[in-house]
Amino acid sequence: MTPILQINDLKTHFFTKAGVLKAVDGVSLEIGAGEIVGLVGESGSGKSITGFSIIGLVDAPGRIVGGEILFKGQNLTNLSPQEMQQFRGNRVAMIFQDPMMTLNPVLRIETQMIEAIQAHDPSISRTDAHARSRDTLGLVGISSPEERMRAYPHQFSGGMRQRVSIAIAMLNKPDLIIADEPTTALDVTIQGQVIHEMQRLCRETKTALLWITHDLAVVAGIAERICVMYAGRIVEQGLNTKVISNPIHPYTRGLLGSVPAQNRRGEPLQQIEGMVPSLLNLPEGCAFQNRCSLLTERCSLTPPDVTKTDDGRLVRCFNVTQGDTA
Repeated sequence: MTPILQINDLKTHFFTKAGVLKAVDGVSLEIGAGEIVGLVGESGSGKSITGFSIIGLVDAPGRIVGGEILFKGQNLTNLSPQEMQQFRGNRVAMIFQDPMMTLNPVLRIETQMIEAIQAHDPSISRTDAHARSRDTLGLVGISSPEERMRAYPHQFSGGMRQRVSIAIAMLNKPDLIIADEPTTALDVTIQGQVIHEMQRLCRETKTALLWITHDLAVVAGIAERICVMYAGRIVEQGLNTKVISNPIHPYTRGLLGSVPAQNRRGEPLQQIEGMVPSLLNLPEGCAFQNRCSLLTERCSLTPPDVTKTDDGRLVRCFNVTQGDTA
């Protein structure tokens, strides 16, 4: 089956006075119809820029300098700005981490939602668009949606604004939704409700979902496959059950070790020593070398290539052995 989205060796660089910042440097991944894929990593690893690249929202001084983004076989990097504008929000939608990037502060929620529908399908009447908007607000946990549609963004809390943003992304039932930390501002109860509704949407409409987050606890409960990103590259990707239960890359192990767990109650939280290196000045060899307990001389000389393990995972590490996948 042909995937909905296929990214091949994507490179998005920012050309600054200080030098070339390689925010995304050779990312490859696939998402099938109805599949939920988690993209995980620390702040500054390139997760959001990967999402912005897919949807064509990389501003100067950044630009895509290599690779391809295939959506149902069509290379999105070849689309004109006008073609991308029609494509964006209709066939591919994005939920931004900051809802104020999505919502216009001077327009009522009703106006913004109806315009989002009619911009891509003018044949839909305002009455039908209003009904769809109201129902979608209800799905994301907003009480009295008919009344709240007449409100302005400043009359909502941060979490409520984020729910509106999620509803707008779901309005046109796109083929792909890119969710950039979509539940960060939500309380646990609403977070669970939103995750449930997005899982239902993917299951019933075959919408693909790329869930970008630093929260492994959330992605472990929603994603079928997980891609772990570090310093502009995916260092490990595979089935959720495999990555969570038996991580191979030392960075993935560090991320999982830093998550509170029932079997480690009373113990200090583990941490990954050091910081993500500057993308302007990456070290020779493996980008994780200065924080890795498995460092060898080889790691300092050349970046590791992608290795495919026996259980189908893709890993960038010289220290992967067959025993790691047992």
